[in-house]
Amino acid sequence: MELRIPANDSRVTQFVLLGLTDSPALQPILFVIFLLAYAATVGGNFSILAAILTKPRLHYPMYFFLGNLSLLDVGCITVTVPAMLRQFLSKERSIPYRACLSQLFFFHLLVGTDCFLLTVMAYDRYLAICQPLTYSTRMSWGIQKASVSMSGVFSFAHAVTQTVALSSLNFCGSNVINNFYCDLPQLFQLSCSSIQLNEQLLFLAAFFMGVAPFVLITLSYAHVVAAVLRIRSAEGRKKAFSTCGSHLTVVSIFYGTGFFSYMKLGAVDASDKDKGIGIFNTVISPMLNPLIYSLRNPDVQGALKKMLMGK
Repeated sequence: MELRIPANDSRVTQFVLLGLTDSPALQPILFVIFLLAYAATVGGNFSILAAILTKPRLHYPMYFFLGNLSLLDVGCITVTVPAMLRQFLSKERSIPYRACLSQLFFFHLLVGTDCFLLTVMAYDRYLAICQPLTYSTRMSWGIQKASVSMSGVFSFAHAVTQTVALSSLNFCGSNVINNFYCDLPQLFQLSCSSIQLNEQLLFLAAFFMGVAPFVLITLSYAHVVAAVLRIRSAEGRKKAFSTCGSHLTVVSIFYGTGFFSYMKLGAVDASDKDKGIGIFNTVISPMLNPLIYSLRNPDVQGALKKMLMGK
């Protein structure tokens, strides 16, 4: 495959995604692996969603948020993996300029909503364990819907801002992206105009959607740990920690991969390590989330078993 590099006086109308490998022998193997990962992610997340919808025992705020998180995980992997599977089947790796921006927009929309939703889930655990007497009023059905809606609104504003700002850049040099999907760091490296404003916008987004939620989650769980340690019963402490352990695991994976994805904005060249981080962020994390929640949550385990057995 010949990679086109437009002349400096022409504007880029499409990008070329290098993907994960150029080896013809590896492409069928990777196709099967990522197809199975996609099927497992969709199946696992929809199974949890079905269990939450059909089992009255799971009709609580924590599981309402978990159901929305499952939908976001399915959307996140759908934005990137089907396009990557198409690349494995054909030699055509180009992606139109507008399609690249669309992929960028939906990826940041879903990931941003995920970020805010994880923060709401931490606040839910704080209320349930530290403020149980006021939990039903402070986490009512209306507040639950408003929390999810506002998470989507804030993330939509972020995705629109980043996409519009990126569309103002000029791409008149190389159009080759050393990755399997379109994202800000790689596109910044290809711009032939100043990206100072874009980096500032991304820095602000990192604060409001990364640092601030992470601090709120940390504070919430600091109060939760202090409250759980005051419980005299070992069984009570175990039950309280079991409802928080899965969420903390998902938060650690989410923020860990996000940190490594955007910490090297000033790097000149993208490396294969960035592809590995991208795989973990867009494929492995959404695939692990249903497994983490089902393994560490007895209520979800019981609901899934009853649903699979037809009871």
